[in-house]
Amino acid sequence: MRTLILIFILFVGIFVLAYGDAASWWQIQKSGTDANLRGVNVRRTGKDNYVAWVSGTRGAIRRSLDRGKSWKEIRVDGADDLDFRDIEAFGEDTAYLMSSGDGEKSRIYKTSDGGKSWRLQYSDKRAGFFLDSLACGSKDHCFALSDPVDGKFLVLVTGDGEHWSELPGGRMPVALATESAFAASGTSIALCDSNILFGTGGPAARVFRSADCGGSWTAVETPLAHGNSSSGIFSIACSGRSVVAVGGDYKDPSGAGRVAIYSTDLGESWHLAAGQTGGYRSGAAFFSGTEVVAVGTNGSDVSHDGGVHWTHLGSSLNLNAVSFSAGDGWAVGPKGAIARFVHRTSIDTSSPSRLPTAR
Repeated sequence: MRTLILIFILFVGIFVLAYGDAASWWQIQKSGTDANLRGVNVRRTGKDNYVAWVSGTRGAIRRSLDRGKSWKEIRVDGADDLDFRDIEAFGEDTAYLMSSGDGEKSRIYKTSDGGKSWRLQYSDKRAGFFLDSLACGSKDHCFALSDPVDGKFLVLVTGDGEHWSELPGGRMPVALATESAFAASGTSIALCDSNILFGTGGPAARVFRSADCGGSWTAVETPLAHGNSSSGIFSIACSGRSVVAVGGDYKDPSGAGRVAIYSTDLGESWHLAAGQTGGYRSGAAFFSGTEVVAVGTNGSDVSHDGGVHWTHLGSSLNLNAVSFSAGDGWAVGPKGAIARFVHRTSIDTSSPSRLPTAR
């Protein structure tokens, strides 16, 4: 009997330890703002050096050079009313900043001096223009996605880090009526190897893909949830030929049906995840090989097999977006939430069985 009791206590102890680690994969930071943060980017700048940038509503921008011990407030002159949905940074000095909104509210800024000054690089007055996402392959080569203008999605590009232009729209498939992209996390467009991919929502959840730097495009329907203006693909992330897309319906955050899909051929074909996330997810990012994290309104999940199966992390922390660089991860959310991904120092992630399934 004593042996059985000891075994039971040991089992309970292991479960509590594992669940406690899972629930504490995110370490909350003090951001000094109550803005709704949706943009986040982290870059490795040395062996043990990382720079993290975040952005959000009311012109909020923060930067940390010490892994979140302190966050410096940064402002853009005349932009206190803008909603900065995405930020792409390269070290502590260079960063691109994207605001979302109708027409001229959508803008692209750039700093080369750590945020002391910003240059407005692009804005547009046309009906329908609404920037959703930025993606950069290098500090001089970036793409930006807008909702349809004149019936087609608009993709901007810079090849010198200074001037932006529209990619030719002649071979871009026509957008469906009311089809759009989402700016919830600034990750609806992604650069995957030599391909550009972006996801849409509304009447269909489609992935648009270009294998020739935007010269031509194909649009593939996916099985992810869609059918109204609040549902579809919210985030795309890739690692090698492995691509995941997450989303759902942001008005139904706990709905866990058809909210995660994956591709093993760089987005040519898509499959529903065999094990879904715990609900609507607005952001996803790979942190090593086939390991990927998804975040959303009612919590976050991890996949160890490229998005085929997901395991809930045991926390209901509300997060909008996530970014990784060489294993260092950060996420942001409402009310100034900034969280650092710390599980790799506390639990072995090589096997999903080490994490209890909460959903």
